[in-house]
Amino acid sequence: MDTILERIATAVENGKINKNIPPRIMPGEPGTDELTRQALENGISADDILTNGLILGMERIGVKFKVNKVFVPQVLMSAKAMAMGMRHLKAKFSESGGMKSPGTFIIGTVEGDLHDIGKNLVTMMVEGNGYKVIDLGVDVKADRFVDALRENPGAFVGMSALLTTTMPHMETVNRMLKEVDPNVKTFVGGAPVTADFAKQIKADYYTDGPQELVEILNSLTAC
Repeated sequence: MDTILERIATAVENGKINKNIPPRIMPGEPGTDELTRQALENGISADDILTNGLILGMERIGVKFKVNKVFVPQVLMSAKAMAMGMRHLKAKFSESGGMKSPGTFIIGTVEGDLHDIGKNLVTMMVEGNGYKVIDLGVDVKADRFVDALRENPGAFVGMSALLTTTMPHMETVNRMLKEVDPNVKTFVGGAPVTADFAKQIKADYYTDGPQELVEILNSLTAC
């Protein structure tokens, strides 16, 4: 791998946005801001920078988060570092006809539930791995999930809940989505949600963390 791509991946992994932010992380070292611009100036393609630099860094922080070596604040900083690098790539992708995405992921917290920390973390990790994410927000009624799927045929759909009282809405959403598209792959997650509950409501996948969800998405899109 090109050394600068490895440096970009390391900067994302450590949440290094630029040489000054955060000041205590890799002090004096360039971040994704400087390194992404340098890589483009050196003639490295935007696709290579994205796949072998930015996404690789997000994959590494995702693995660390999965095994509790890092926590939400570090993941947030990594997402910010990746976003900074993406700012420099967007113009290049526009010139070449757009960024290649392995798929689209629709996500929302179900009706009656206003919690969004877990949903937002999943959104950042999935987006950080190159997927197009459609975040419906919180307190999302079943019809909105269905409308989003109709507007994005072939998309994956994720439902989040933090309250046991809102979990039954997942069954309604899942049933309605399957009526629209029997082949749609659905994901459920959140603190009270279990694998047994996912089976009970006939959702396709239960995940207890964003990295596991990304790994499943990657396996599905690789087929």
